[in-house]
Amino acid sequence: MEITEIRRKIPERLHAAEAPLQEASRILNDTKTAVEAAVKERRSHEKDLEAHEAHTDKMKSHAASLKTNKEYQAHLFELELANKKRGDFEEKILLTMEKIDQLQNATKGLQEKSSALEKMFTQEKQRLDAQDKELSTELAQLELRHREASVKVEKALLDRYNQVKASRKDHPLAAVRDGICLGCRLQIPPQLIAQVKRSEDLHLCPYCRRILYWEGEPIAEGTPALESKPSDLEVGESA
Repeated sequence: MEITEIRRKIPERLHAAEAPLQEASRILNDTKTAVEAAVKERRSHEKDLEAHEAHTDKMKSHAASLKTNKEYQAHLFELELANKKRGDFEEKILLTMEKIDQLQNATKGLQEKSSALEKMFTQEKQRLDAQDKELSTELAQLELRHREASVKVEKALLDRYNQVKASRKDHPLAAVRDGICLGCRLQIPPQLIAQVKRSEDLHLCPYCRRILYWEGEPIAEGTPALESKPSDLEVGESA
């Protein structure tokens, strides 16, 4: 039962070991996506700047056709606005390039972290797989011993044992020590203790319904039962 419970929890332990790797991979993918978006943004600003430069060159080519001072002053004002807009495009490109550098540096660090976590997860998975394989082998051996022992037990007794085991879903046996059932830690009646000592039949704990057994040597038939060790606990009181 202990082996089965340990094996049942192995997938949970594997999932817990994989969680940091999954989180690091998610952050790494998000960062890579952000890098791609920033590169697209930079290219978009560069195209806008190219289009603006072409428009400015076209404006400059019209300067020779200007005839009045008023037209010339208006032309200079348009060039000034164009130069300012050009500076805005260049600033956006620089800011985007800085953003790309920061994200690329973060990506490098995240890749190193992800690689380290992947290595740790691989080692933990190998360890858990080896443990599961070892436990599986041990469980098969125990099941074989269980089958071999079962054929040596009277069918009626074995059926009672299996019934108790099925109803409790855990260990169906409990020792009696110092007048206490070690399964539920409750004080049991002295008469029942004496019957368990004699080992003439199977007896169940009246509280947890486990099969009781005496840890010491059973009392030989015809020998008076020893009085149970005095206890400060009342019958049915938890230890």
